[in-house]
Amino acid sequence: MKIAHIIPGSGGSFYCGNCLRDSKYVKALKDLGHQVIKVPMYLPLFDDAHDLDEVPVFYGAVNLYLKQRFPVFRHMPSFVEKAFDSRSVLQLAAHKAGSTRAKGLEEMTLSMLLGEEGLQKAELDKMVDWLANEAKPDVVHLSNALLLGLARSIKQRLNIPVVCSLQDEDVWVDVMSEKHKREVWDLMSERGKEVDAFISVSDYFAAEIRHKMIIRDDQLFTVHIGVDPDDYVHREITSKDPAIGYISRMCEENGLAVLVDAFILLSKNPEFSNVTLRITGGKTDDDLQFIKEQKHKISQSGIVARVFWVEEFGGEDRLGFYDSVRLISVPVLNGEAFGLYQLEAMASGIPMVQPALGAFPEVINSSGGGVIYSPNDASHLAEALTALILDNEKLEALSKAGLSGVREQFDIHRQAKKMVKVYEHVLNDPGL
Repeated sequence: MKIAHIIPGSGGSFYCGNCLRDSKYVKALKDLGHQVIKVPMYLPLFDDAHDLDEVPVFYGAVNLYLKQRFPVFRHMPSFVEKAFDSRSVLQLAAHKAGSTRAKGLEEMTLSMLLGEEGLQKAELDKMVDWLANEAKPDVVHLSNALLLGLARSIKQRLNIPVVCSLQDEDVWVDVMSEKHKREVWDLMSERGKEVDAFISVSDYFAAEIRHKMIIRDDQLFTVHIGVDPDDYVHREITSKDPAIGYISRMCEENGLAVLVDAFILLSKNPEFSNVTLRITGGKTDDDLQFIKEQKHKISQSGIVARVFWVEEFGGEDRLGFYDSVRLISVPVLNGEAFGLYQLEAMASGIPMVQPALGAFPEVINSSGGGVIYSPNDASHLAEALTALILDNEKLEALSKAGLSGVREQFDIHRQAKKMVKVYEHVLNDPGL
């Protein structure tokens, strides 16, 4: 089977769980003997995704933005358009403010969902031509529902099934005004009729998305995110220094302030004077003021020497980060549809401490590799951290449970086989 995965890139400026999710599935599907092509959109893929130079970045973010906001750019010479689509320009754009937030991009989101009826018709035609003439897949897999505007043209031109993953679309859409939010969800429901199957990353999000979109029962499947346990190494959890870790984009929405405040509370107890906090995951310009505020709080608390900001988070650097901590907490304010870092941590023998929100309970209860706390505030997180960070017996038990749970429940090859069954289902039942 030949599968084209259409994946929005992050440009490598921050830890992109969606990019990594798709990349890991691509590798696992290839291990199962299938041909898979990664097709990047907007920006180059996260470093670990190993995007191929011979596959162009479609819908280049700079051109897309300029054409949407300033009509004069819709008629720019091809050499100027090509320059804006160069990888160096796109990599620079990835770090700029606004590259990853919906505010200011509501009209563009709607236009993208309109597909062949939107302002990006020329870009859509380029992608579909490339898929038809170069890639020639049996199935096209869209990374998320914000790409549903692509489905109709792909199906009409290639006459093949289109499937679409579901993960945290609400994080993008629900920060919009009520008017735009309703328009986007309605348009996603309408364009979703073009899709043969939706694949949610968790049971939690499968239920949640049905409050937002109209999806038929026979369209919706759940295939959990997975990792290859053999890609990660672990050493005895109690042989490590007592360090608490955070790995995700360093922003308010992902709960970094909650963790910083919890660590400040923990640090007031002399019993935990040797405990440190290590933070990594990258940022965009939007996050700089927030990070500055966190560093100021840390400085005011007199614990600067106990907090480490780790710049590099890709590949071997990320494995090294996991090797340096005993616990990881990413207290996302409103929860998440999954959170790939949970599996990466547990596959490295590191327990998770997560709020009872989103799919966190589903993942931790299935794996046994962590604890849940509630409500999601600094005091309750501090209680959970203090109860674990120096308790070697509990840490060892959670570490072993997490290692076993990832192998048994979230092995990427097992999940990829479930994904293939969905592909085969839609290929054998084109009228689905």
